[in-house]
Order: sequence, then structure tokens, then C-alpha cells
Amino acid sequence: MTKSLHISYIREMEYGEAWEKQKQLVRAIDEQQQGEHLLLLQHPPTYTIGSQRHPEHLLLGPEQLREQGIALFEIDRGGDITYHGPGQLVGYPLLYLEAGKGLDLHGYLRNLEQVIINYLESFGIEGSRKPAYTGVWVGDEKICAIGVKFNKCRQRKGFVTSHGFALNVKAGIGREGFRGIIPCGIQEYGVTSLEDVTGGRFDVEETARGIVPYFTELFGYTGDLWGKKVSE
Repeated sequence: MTKSLHISYIREMEYGEAWEKQKQLVRAIDEQQQGEHLLLLQHPPTYTIGSQRHPEHLLLGPEQLREQGIALFEIDRGGDITYHGPGQLVGYPLLYLEAGKGLDLHGYLRNLEQVIINYLESFGIEGSRKPAYTGVWVGDEKICAIGVKFNKCRQRKGFVTSHGFALNVKAGIGREGFRGIIPCGIQEYGVTSLEDVTGGRFDVEETARGIVPYFTELFGYTGDLWGKKVSE
């Protein structure tokens, strides 16, 4: 059966709105009312706490969060606390993973990492993994956080993915957002971005456009049609 991938970029969307949109799409994809989606966007300043639930890794109190204009959500993805904000490309793949046929949930995470690694390589950047953690690193600094949820289907056998990756693009994002948390509970390593690593200038939307062909190639979709369906 031919599947289609809907790819869209949104300049900014509130985190709560994006989370609700994901939930709606998960249900619709399960019920085969919608095709698979790749949502690419930016969020206003937001901290999200994943299912590991370590509130001690949030270093700011409620008043400080209000003063700094940072929203806080406890959400249903795996992992610990992370930051989303302007200058960071967030990708939410909502894909159907059919039960059987070599279903490999850990392999899905590795594939998301590989998309980013392949994209970084196009700029001569050596992205890598750290065995104890999920995500992509440049040296000892994390450039891309990854946290997902596998939503068990109710209407058919398999899962629909939600949440995804957050690639730091703009310089200084580590100081602006990540200083208020212990990112993913990791104290021994830092955070970096495309601009910090290269010394160049990157536009977030252009970064999104650049990642799409690496995503579609690795996940088996053909073509590179921005804002349109990409067929498998």
C-alpha cells in the first residue's frame, strides 16, 4: 500500500497547541483518517518534563519561570527535562509502525539520530552518539535532543509515533534556555548549536528544508516536496 507523508513548517506554535495537534493526528492516523505527518516548527520558550519525572532537574521556581516567560509542561514522551525555544528546530514525526515486519522501536530512535548525523555531515560536522544516552552530540556537547512516545494503536496492530527531535540552530541557545535546567539530567556534558559549532549563520526554516531529504531518504519516502505529500 502506498503511504504519503505530509510535511509542514510552522514558524512558531505554542507547545500546548502542538501537543494537542499531535494527539489528534495520532488518533486520525490510527483510524486511517489521516496520512503520516512530519511537523517541523519552533516553540516559544518552554520546558518539558518527560516520563522519567525528575523535578529536581528544573532549577527555576514558578516565579522565575513567570518572570522569564518560560512555559512548563509535564508530558508523555520518554526522557527527562529539556528546553524548546526560538532558534531551535523541533521535528514531530507522526508515523505508523506496523506490528511485525521487523518492528524495532529502538531502531526508530537510532534512525532519528542518523537523520541528524547525516545532515550535520553535509556541513563537515561530525555528529555522534553516546551509548548511555539518546540524542546527537558534537564532541561532548549535545546538539540535538530526542524523546518520543510510541502510541499503541486501537484500530490496528502497531504504534503511531509522536514527539521527536529538537535541533539547536542559533548561537547562544545553551545560555538562553538550558541554563535553567539540567538538560536530560546530564550534568557532565554541555549544549551546543549549529551556529556555535560552525561560526556561521543558519535560518531555522532553511534548516528544516535541509533536513527533509535526509529524513525522507532514511525512512524510505521518495521525493522532496516541501509543504506537499511525499509518497512512499
